[in-house]
Amino acid sequence: MEEEMEKLQLKSNNWDLMEEVLVREGVTRKAFSGEGATLALHVLQPDHEPKPHSHSYEQIVYILGGKVNFHVGEEVVVLEKGGLLVVPPDVEHYAEVVGDEPVYNLDIFTPKRAEYDA
Repeated sequence: MEEEMEKLQLKSNNWDLMEEVLVREGVTRKAFSGEGATLALHVLQPDHEPKPHSHSYEQIVYILGGKVNFHVGEEVVVLEKGGLLVVPPDVEHYAEVVGDEPVYNLDIFTPKRAEYDA
């Protein structure tokens, strides 16, 4: 007796063709989610207004370009290209651009952020 193999339902996309979402003035985002995590690229313009916030997700930050003061709780971490940071769940945080270049902030959230789902 032959068993039928279920065809995998793979999710794929092309980052270059994905729509960039305006989060608020000075902040845009592209995001892609699997079942357990979300990958999101936030572009922060130098003139954007930082918005302290917290959420229930662990957030891994990877700075692809620019320089930022990343405020987490009472701590401030300066991150430049190549900089990495883990933001624990439920801790207030925000990013403040340093200088006059945009910051390219690639984030991984776990579990996935359904509201970012693409």
